[in-house]
Amino acid sequence: MTDARTYPQRPFLAVSAAIMRDGKVLAVRRARKPALNLYTMPGGVVEAGETLFEAVKREVREETALEIEPVALAGHREAIQRDGLGKVERHFIIMCFAARWLSGDVVLNEELDDARWLTLPELTALRTTEGLGEIVADAATLLGVKV
Repeated sequence: MTDARTYPQRPFLAVSAAIMRDGKVLAVRRARKPALNLYTMPGGVVEAGETLFEAVKREVREETALEIEPVALAGHREAIQRDGLGKVERHFIIMCFAARWLSGDVVLNEELDDARWLTLPELTALRTTEGLGEIVADAATLLGVKV
């Protein structure tokens, strides 16, 4: 089976959420490539017919079992990975949302092997995806939260 996300013909649109709860943000560690062993925010690819808010709520629910309230766009990131020959192996445009935790406890799955509620200094001490600290800081500002 071929993964359409590998060596794509076009970029994939994805969403993620900087989820705030009690002055902390949720960081999850990826258990699979391409972000294996990196802490990041929960999220994934937008499906046809979904709004961005619907997609981020669904992805967070699927990955963590949490219910969230997305509030505003906190920024975006482009994840472009090239192979040894310089050919684009993966390309994602990730819309990152500031979100509030509503309910639930994190349930890990095959995609995630750790989840922690952290302050920003605790988060930046970990191995994270590129630009994660900046997105979290921007999300906290949008939500009026000090992390």
